Amino acid sequence: MDLPTKTVNARHPLKELWIYAGSFHSTVRWATVFSILNKLFDLAPPILIGTAVDVMVERENSLIAKLGLPHLETQLLVLAVATGLIWALESLFEYLYRVRWRNLAQAIQHSLRIDTYDHVQHLSMAYFENQSTGRLMAILNDDINQLERFLDEGANDILQVLTTTIVIGGIFLYLAPSIGWMTILPMPFIIWGSIYFQKRLVPLYARVREQVGVLNSRLSNNLSGIATIKSFTTESMELASVQEESGDYQQRNREAIRLSSAFVPVIRMIIVLGFIAILYFGGRMTLNNELAIGSYSVMIFMTQRLLWPLTRLGSTLDLYQRAVASTNRVFELLATPHEIKAGSRALPASEVAGTVTFHRVTFAYNTGQSNTADVYSMPSVVNDVSFEVLAGQTAAIVGATGSGKSTIVKLLLRFYSPQKGCIRIDGGDIREARLDDLRRAIGLVSQDVFLFHGTVRDNILYGRPNADDREIEAGARAAEAHEFIVRLPNGYDTVVGERGQKLSGGQRQRLSIARAVLKDPPILILDEATSAVDNETEAAIQRSLEQIAIGRTTIVIAHRLSTIRNANVIFVLDKGELSEQGTHDELVDRGGIYASLWRVQTGLRQGPAS
Repeated sequence: MDLPTKTVNARHPLKELWIYAGSFHSTVRWATVFSILNKLFDLAPPILIGTAVDVMVERENSLIAKLGLPHLETQLLVLAVATGLIWALESLFEYLYRVRWRNLAQAIQHSLRIDTYDHVQHLSMAYFENQSTGRLMAILNDDINQLERFLDEGANDILQVLTTTIVIGGIFLYLAPSIGWMTILPMPFIIWGSIYFQKRLVPLYARVREQVGVLNSRLSNNLSGIATIKSFTTESMELASVQEESGDYQQRNREAIRLSSAFVPVIRMIIVLGFIAILYFGGRMTLNNELAIGSYSVMIFMTQRLLWPLTRLGSTLDLYQRAVASTNRVFELLATPHEIKAGSRALPASEVAGTVTFHRVTFAYNTGQSNTADVYSMPSVVNDVSFEVLAGQTAAIVGATGSGKSTIVKLLLRFYSPQKGCIRIDGGDIREARLDDLRRAIGLVSQDVFLFHGTVRDNILYGRPNADDREIEAGARAAEAHEFIVRLPNGYDTVVGERGQKLSGGQRQRLSIARAVLKDPPILILDEATSAVDNETEAAIQRSLEQIAIGRTTIVIAHRLSTIRNANVIFVLDKGELSEQGTHDELVDRGGIYASLWRVQTGLRQGPAS
């Protein structure tokens, strides 16, 4: 599905939707035709009733008689056949329009949700850091559902109201033009009232949709942190917070409901003026033999038929405004630009040797700008950093918290782009490479392990879905995970729970390592990969990682310096700058920042360790 090229501010949200749903235009047209035909046949029974009254009163002089059917029984038979045919066609077109509109609503809902989700997946990490998960969930789920409800019901209702108004207005002007205008006269006021209510409802429903996101964010955050809530016994405090957000949502809805509910009574009183006029003045014309009794009956019944759909316009307007507010939020999200621009150069993992080069890289978070002087006034997390890791080497990056270690990893994966300098793999600028190729060439084991709700097998397979059981087990053994996995209730088919909550922190981390090992990337990044395991498991994993690192470039970010003693090169970051580099022994002998960290961790007060 092609996405809109203009921002939502340039066009009305439903016009944006029409452009977006180009492949569904034919379905929309057929659904529209069926809705109109259904309403035309739905309006026919009052005409049949008027015709029946005409037959009973006029007999051989009735309208049907003038068509060449003077016998009363024949006239009644024609009415009976016409009634059966009209009801059958009305039912047929009702079935057809319901099928078309509902399937259309489901198809657009599905397409829009998938396209929006796909767009969100490719937004930069900076976007997610500035947005709440609850807001995004509200757009992807609730807002798109609001649009589906409108397409399912509201679009047909609007079409049928318009059809009813035009048809009945035409019939009145044909039967009694001298009084028919009395029914038509309220229409401009009804239209004006609809527009007035619509304009007043727009900001109210926009506020409602925004609060849905806030409430969803609160609920999502609390459910994710339920263990923390329980451990601090803050259930009452969090309940009060949810009550406050939910109460705000209720109040915003009340404001919208108060206005939208006033629509029906106002419209009904306007319509009844036309009904009274037809009842009184049409009755006088009938008594004076200026209007046939059958025609008078048709006008009375038709006025009633006009009353119901116009009073329902209030609920239809409610659906419409909710859909407009929701569609606007969806297309605002779709209009959010992808800050990370993918290159076009192929970078097959099988052809990557693994030399990683940072050349004078400077980066600051949340600048919101690039290539301008304003960028350089922001505090840099990484400042003019240059280093090289040769293919097949194991390199370590160490430094105090906040020194920029994890940022280096994010820049290499192109979660962000540096404001200055460049990063190369095998001599090629990663900005020129395809993003998918780049990230397939890199395996990441993060200290913040995320496991998906599914089995152990599913999670290990995540980076390489076509691997067989032998390869899965080999990856698990390399990560020292196989032994604990086979002790689980269902082994590799054990469900780990959402975020892997049924496993310990160390078990989750070992599965994360197994997942990266199975991916078999030419470049492996271990960001505090053993931070959640005990010393014995750490030693076992270290032995495995030394084997895993053979033949691939490995970048290790670590606080525990004991895990990186054998690295080919160690880079020491200090406040975003590269302050030292060398082997473990060289850095300890140098007596700088690394030596100080080593002494603190080993308990030595002075001098290098042996």
